[in-house]
Amino acid sequence: MKKYVYHVSGTHCASCKILIEDVLSEQDFIEKAVVNLKKETIEIETESDKNSDEIAEILSDKIKPSGYTLSVEKIIIEKKSDDVLWIAIPVGLVFLMLFFLLQKSGILNLGIGGAMTPVTSFIIGIIASLSSCLAIVGGLVLSLSAKVTQDEKEGSTKKLFVLFHAGRLFGFAILGGVLGLIGEAIGINFTLSSILGLIASLVMIILGLNLLGIFKKNKITLPSNIFKFFRKAEHTTLAPILIGLGTFFLPCGFTQSMQIAALSSGSFVSGFMIMFSFALGTLPVLALLSFGSVSFAHSKHAPLFFKAAGVVVVGLGIFALLAGLAGVGIINPLFNL
Repeated sequence: MKKYVYHVSGTHCASCKILIEDVLSEQDFIEKAVVNLKKETIEIETESDKNSDEIAEILSDKIKPSGYTLSVEKIIIEKKSDDVLWIAIPVGLVFLMLFFLLQKSGILNLGIGGAMTPVTSFIIGIIASLSSCLAIVGGLVLSLSAKVTQDEKEGSTKKLFVLFHAGRLFGFAILGGVLGLIGEAIGINFTLSSILGLIASLVMIILGLNLLGIFKKNKITLPSNIFKFFRKAEHTTLAPILIGLGTFFLPCGFTQSMQIAALSSGSFVSGFMIMFSFALGTLPVLALLSFGSVSFAHSKHAPLFFKAAGVVVVGLGIFALLAGLAGVGIINPLFNL
């Protein structure tokens, strides 16, 4: 058995690790594939007679459609983000001003600086669905469903994806409600609710900084083995629904931020609506990704969007943080919206 260690670029989170390992492990000549996210490497075990460069070329072609690159030598990507950043900042600020004006006018209750509302959750869901981390769910679904659908007709394949998204919406809503009930059971008071709100604000700021390219190495993730159960369930008819439910535990900071908000709501209905609205916001893009219609996460327009979205998320996070600090009396209110 031969072992090779390659460099892999384009990874963002544990979902990327799962997708790459699944795709490469399906190759006949690969016995084992293990991705190390921190080192950005992948260890391959094979009995193939091909040399290291040939294997790298073959495997890179397999994962390139999902936005990853595998190479023998580490690829140094020349950063040209400064120009994009200077465009993204004003774009992001315009959207922030729009959010605040909508809040001020009363047309929409965005819950900025107060309790999380379904509208805010929906907006964050849209941003999250277009982030490079969560967009990979489409690839993950295709990977997990590959063995189920390979002998199925196109109509059956569509049915499986419909079941996945239905399971995801239902799962997020119910589990969000459960979090709300837990919050109610443990007696979420004003102080604890404020602390949870501050934590959610900090998570949002970190996520925004990640989208801007700062603190990129600080990945907020859960263990990827949580999906081993769903891999084993590939051949069952409930697999798409179970996978949809399982994405509630996906290592995505946006999801975790909304889960904190659902918990601090202290109500089944509020928790239900927060997580349902968030999942609904992610639905359009994830549905398109699942059916292979778009690949925005790795398009030429993605850097501008991610950085503009980063500005928006950081702005909302900072505002919510300041409002939370003012709410507990640590600082004086800076804004009156």
